[in-house]
Amino acid sequence: MANDKKYALAPCSGMSPYGLITRAACADSVKERDDLISICMGATSADREGFRELIKKYPIMAVNGCEGYCVDKILKQKGVNVAKIINAQEELDLENLKPTDTVRLDVEGEKCVLIIKEKINKLIE
Repeated sequence: MANDKKYALAPCSGMSPYGLITRAACADSVKERDDLISICMGATSADREGFRELIKKYPIMAVNGCEGYCVDKILKQKGVNVAKIINAQEELDLENLKPTDTVRLDVEGEKCVLIIKEKINKLIE
């Protein structure tokens, strides 16, 4: 699956189960598609060398874990407007799914990852 336009995925780096889901979904999506890269939000927040340019190179899809929308807020502080936004908690609520672990993916967590990957793919197509 490829698109003419390349996107950068910016997953939540929070320590909630939803943050884990966003990171796993983004990592899987980047492995499966050649039109995606991922951005480290920690390095972005810390103004790590090279990331200031990277966040302005491609349109960014913010994959927020919850209603805090931290990814959007961090990128806005860096002068970047996101092109597309996902709220994982909202998407998973629609499917009656709820991840439970902050560091391990169980069967329910893997189902959650698939839902977020599907959402990423829909927004890109």
